[in-house]
Amino acid sequence: MHPPDAGTVLVRHGELGVKSDQVRIKMERQLQGHIDALLEDRSIPGRVRTERNRLYVETEPEHVEDATAAATDAFGVVSASPAVRVEPELDTILAAMKRGAEREYDGGAFAVRARRAGPADAHPFSSTDLEREGGAAVGEAIEALGGDVVVDLDDPDFTVFVECRPEKAFVFLEKRDGPGGLPLGSQRPLVALVSGGHDSPVAAWEAMRRGSPIVPLYVDLGAFGGADHRARAVATADRLAELAPQYDMRLRVASAADLVADLMATVEATRMLSLRRAMLAVAEQVADDRDAVGIVTGESIGQKSSQTTANLAATDAATDLPVHRPLVTTDKTDILEQARELGTYEDTSIPAGCNRVAPEHPETNATVEAVEAAEPDDLFERARAIADERTIVDRG
Repeated sequence: MHPPDAGTVLVRHGELGVKSDQVRIKMERQLQGHIDALLEDRSIPGRVRTERNRLYVETEPEHVEDATAAATDAFGVVSASPAVRVEPELDTILAAMKRGAEREYDGGAFAVRARRAGPADAHPFSSTDLEREGGAAVGEAIEALGGDVVVDLDDPDFTVFVECRPEKAFVFLEKRDGPGGLPLGSQRPLVALVSGGHDSPVAAWEAMRRGSPIVPLYVDLGAFGGADHRARAVATADRLAELAPQYDMRLRVASAADLVADLMATVEATRMLSLRRAMLAVAEQVADDRDAVGIVTGESIGQKSSQTTANLAATDAATDLPVHRPLVTTDKTDILEQARELGTYEDTSIPAGCNRVAPEHPETNATVEAVEAAEPDDLFERARAIADERTIVDRG
C-alpha cells in the first residue's frame, strides 16, 4: 500500500543506532550492500543510499513494491515503507497526503503521524501543523469518497505518515516489518547443520539474523534419510540462500551412509548421540575449511531424547567449536510458525531421517565416558574423511 508515484523506500534499522559511530557506519555499509545484492539478484532496478542514519532505496514507481519486499528481507532492517518524495512545502505535502488517502483508504478510522526533522527554522511549520492540516486534508479525501470521517489516534484503521526533512519530505501509508537483528556479514560465518526437518532452517535463519553468514551442511544418512529427504534439505538451503545472494550458501553434502549402517549394527542406547557427535565432527572439519568459527543446530532442550541437557553436553564434547542453538528454549509450535513465515514449512513436512536411526530405548542421561565407550574408536577419523569427500549442490 503506497501513495501514487511512490518511488522511494524508507529503510529503518534498529540496533545499529546504538553502536559507536565507527561500528555504525561499517554496519550501515554492510546493510546497504545486502540490500543492493537482493535487488540485483531479483532484477529490481534501484539504488541504495545512506543519509543521516537512514537508508533509502530509489527506484521507479512500478518497482517500489518489489523493492520494499527486498528491503524487508535484509537482516538488520526493522521496517521499510514505500513512499512518495515531495518538496518540503506544506501545500505539496498536504496534496500528497490527500492523493494517498484517495487511492488507498477503504474504510474505518484514520490518523496522521508526522515527524519533522532539522533546525526549528528549516520549515515554516511544525509537526503539529502537519498533523492538524494533514488530518483536515485526509478527512476531505475520505468525505469525498463517501466515508465517515472518524479520527482514532490510538488504534486507527488507516494511517498517513509524513517524514519531513530540510531538503525533502516523504509521505507513506505503512511500515512493513523486517527481520531486525544485525546486518549479514557483521559477524563471522557459522556452519549450519541442515537436516531437512523444520527446526534447522529456522535456526540457521536466526543465526543469519544476528549477522552471521552460514555454510549449510547436510549429512546424508543414506537409506535412513527417508524418501526425498536430501531434496528437502536442498530446497530449504536454496530458500536460505535467496536471502543472502552475496554469499556462497550452496548446500554442502557429506555422505555418512556407511557410518550410519555401522552405528546401527554396533551401538544401542547411545546410537543417536554418536551420530550427532559424528555430525559435529563433520561440521567442524567444514568450518575449518571455510573459515567459520562455530556450528549452528536446530536443537531445543528436551524436544527429543538426544536433546536432554545431559545428552547435549555429551554431544558437544565432540567438537572444540562452540555449538550455537538459537532455538534452545523455543517451543515446537513457535518453531513451526517461524518455518511457515520463512517459507520452509512445506519443504520440511516429512519425517526426519534421524527417527529411523533412534534406538527403541534411547539413553536420556548420558555421560561422555559412556558414549565414547560404546561408539567405534575411529568415529572421528571417519567423520573427517566424510567431510573431506563432501560435494556441493548448485542452487536450483
